[in-house]
Amino acid sequence: MKHALSEAALPRGFRFAATSCGLKKTGALDLAILSSDVTASAAAVFTQNLVVAAPVLISKEHLRMSKGRMRAVVVNAGNANCATGAAGRAAAERMAAETAKRLGYIAREVFVCSTGVIGVPLPLEKILRVLPVIARHRRPSARSFAETSLAICTTDTRPKTAAASFKTAGKRIHLVGCAKGAGMIHPNMATMLAFVATDAAIAPSLLQKTLRAVTGRTFNAISVDGDTSTNDTLLVLANGEAGAPSIKAETSAHRKFSAALEEVCRSLALQIVADGEGAQRVVEIEVRHARTEAAAKRIAETIATSPLVKTAFAGGDPNWGRIFAAAGRSGVKFDPALVDIKMAGIPVLRRGQPLAFNERVASNKLLSEHVPVVVDLHAGQAKARYWTCDFTAEYVRINASYRT
Repeated sequence: MKHALSEAALPRGFRFAATSCGLKKTGALDLAILSSDVTASAAAVFTQNLVVAAPVLISKEHLRMSKGRMRAVVVNAGNANCATGAAGRAAAERMAAETAKRLGYIAREVFVCSTGVIGVPLPLEKILRVLPVIARHRRPSARSFAETSLAICTTDTRPKTAAASFKTAGKRIHLVGCAKGAGMIHPNMATMLAFVATDAAIAPSLLQKTLRAVTGRTFNAISVDGDTSTNDTLLVLANGEAGAPSIKAETSAHRKFSAALEEVCRSLALQIVADGEGAQRVVEIEVRHARTEAAAKRIAETIATSPLVKTAFAGGDPNWGRIFAAAGRSGVKFDPALVDIKMAGIPVLRRGQPLAFNERVASNKLLSEHVPVVVDLHAGQAKARYWTCDFTAEYVRINASYRT
């Protein structure tokens, strides 16, 4: 998996551009376009929050109206265009329509995304002023893709990109993705903003099915703070420009494509966790030998979202009791007398009873950048993983003054 992408990693037939239109107070890049030279199959998953931003509503409508055949994404950072009423919806529609006009596309072929502060009217005139320029400067280059990945950031400390490829029918298929997210991360069908482009040929219906399956194992298995954003969008565009035959379900090509898409999505998801606001380390919670995968995931999620567990990891405290207690309140039935727990590879609980261990050694291991936790229920054959980060005072500082 490569994060610093080369020209060779980019899929054929896509162009990227980014600029600053003045939405971010710093003057940093805050507007981007990702477009396909030809009509592409599209799939997307969106926030399940009942409070939904206007861009999400418009993107859902466009995906449905186009029957999964799209051409571009226009995205701004610095303003979420959420809770902005009819004016916000009109702004999102205009943003998509004007982008389509400048690219020579149809409005329904354009996704529109926004991220930033909620409840502030979108200064659309700033976006419209620079759209002609950014449309002209789209390039199929690694530099343009890198600038796009930077333009979508808000409280992120760094851009997040990933790439994968595979070979089928003598052709090399490429996938690249970028994402933003550092806070308000606790997804349900998507997380913050993430865009994947590929030159694979695949029908919209199969692409949608594949994306949903992959999302459950990647973006829907991470949490930074337990909050689900109003603007969450994960989308994929597949334009077929690699020249390989169309991918069919339950074939070798589809298995390879699914694996490559999961590789990209998992990398982006883990980069989001690693860049969690104030985060010092990524914590991987694995629940083994549960009765069902759903049960395993529920326990892992409960542990991963526990403030007590997350603050313990911030201080390198090997407080296994918090992990055990979180599992117990997950709503999943299991026998506590059968449970084993390991923290950073150190056994701390066996068959429901505490084990003696060197707390200083354990604490030092828990201060690593990546900390694995294994909870073994000894109840079945199913397992699941969930990723989170520690809760620090820096997270509080960032979010106590986000608007100001």
